[in-house]
Amino acid sequence: MSLKINFTSSNSRDNCVFFCDNEFKIEGLNIGFKKNNVSIIKKFVNRESIRKNKIICFDFTPIQKIIIILIEKNISRLECEKLGAQFYEFLNKNSIKKIFFNEQNIKFFLKIKDNFISEFINGAKYRSYKFEKYKSNIQINQVNFNIPKNLKKTIQKYNRYYSALLNGLNFTKDLVSEPGNILHPDEYVKRIQSLKKLGLKIKVYNKQRLKEMNMNALLGVGKGSSRGSYLVVIEWNGSLKKKTPLAFVGKGVCFDTGGISLKPAKFMEDMTYDMAGSAVVVGLMKTLALRKAKVNAVGVVGLVENMPDGNAQRPGDIVKSYSGKTIEILNTDAEGRLVLADALTYTEKKYKPKFIVDLATLTGAIIVSLGSEYAGLFSNDDKISDQLSKAGEKVGEKVWRMPLNENYDKLINSKKADMQNINYVGGAGSTTAAQFLQRFILNKTPWAHLDIAGMAFSKYGGAINSGGATGYGVRLLNQLIEDNYE
Repeated sequence: MSLKINFTSSNSRDNCVFFCDNEFKIEGLNIGFKKNNVSIIKKFVNRESIRKNKIICFDFTPIQKIIIILIEKNISRLECEKLGAQFYEFLNKNSIKKIFFNEQNIKFFLKIKDNFISEFINGAKYRSYKFEKYKSNIQINQVNFNIPKNLKKTIQKYNRYYSALLNGLNFTKDLVSEPGNILHPDEYVKRIQSLKKLGLKIKVYNKQRLKEMNMNALLGVGKGSSRGSYLVVIEWNGSLKKKTPLAFVGKGVCFDTGGISLKPAKFMEDMTYDMAGSAVVVGLMKTLALRKAKVNAVGVVGLVENMPDGNAQRPGDIVKSYSGKTIEILNTDAEGRLVLADALTYTEKKYKPKFIVDLATLTGAIIVSLGSEYAGLFSNDDKISDQLSKAGEKVGEKVWRMPLNENYDKLINSKKADMQNINYVGGAGSTTAAQFLQRFILNKTPWAHLDIAGMAFSKYGGAINSGGATGYGVRLLNQLIEDNYE
């Protein structure tokens, strides 16, 4: 079901929602209910068997339900969003399509936490996301959150922020959800360019321009595709002061067959989301523009398609990267690091940023290590690592720091070139991939690499997200910026 917010007056037949605290005191029951009915409701809620649940629902009349939601007094933003997501799922499961929130009840809890209802609604919106644009004959079901019109100003106070975050997040989810025949690099560029109207400056480097710039590592990945290869730069200048920008770099392999080192057929259809790192960067930049973030930021994404073809890059090829360093290609399926290598060096040289965070669905090895609970964090800087960890805990997009060490370098040193693109000895797959990327940070810029292979897509959904594309990283990076750089 989709979710719609309405500001309106109560109808006596509406399903009524009340929040209550740990002591099960329910403010607002005396409004709209007779004394004896209030007693009936309280008696029902006081039943011990009912109190085990965070959401209590019972039929008050044949056509009206009473829904009680338990909310902790010191509830965090994340827990409030989770509760909203849980509530949406409850309504969906029970086919409840219309509810009304009690005004006096909400006002009581607003005194304790002034934006709790906005966070709660936002969590419900997160959970309501679905990607169904290619389904035919869909029956559109909609759940209506009817909110007292007197609370409109209070809720809209936070509306720009939450709407911006939701908009950016859903844009990321939409990009990741698109099939490869639709969202190829050429189409992807058009969708990014559509964001110019928000005040973002966008520069597109096409294949010809990239050749002139010697971005041969990135270009090599796309040699087997009939589509273009691109580097797209997105700038947001929201600070009046000429502050050094923050930089975010994303891997945008729109479809990854593995190239000549062809992947097994099983699950190859999932490789439509091998561009999730770039989608996070694009969604973040959209969020910053929509909420008018007081920060200067640049997003850089490399967009390619990795296909087998007579012109495709071969195992054994050697390419010279934008940095001047040479790379021996031992496996064409280790392509994301090649795209990021050129993008990282370009970003550092061009913008001299305060830090660089890159995101990529880079290795299956990180899923073996961390599953779908944490993204792998690799960094040359303790400060940015700590900031990312704290931001991740706040929004429920957790990271786990993994090791980098010069001893791993010997695993990617090449006899024929400066380095090779895989560790042929085996083991430490995620770490050696990150160690490879670190070689393209030339001037000791603080840098963090997030391997989001286990986080970008979920078969089963999570506490806030429905199944499918999760948008992991948008909320994390937005929180990083909000807490430390605005």
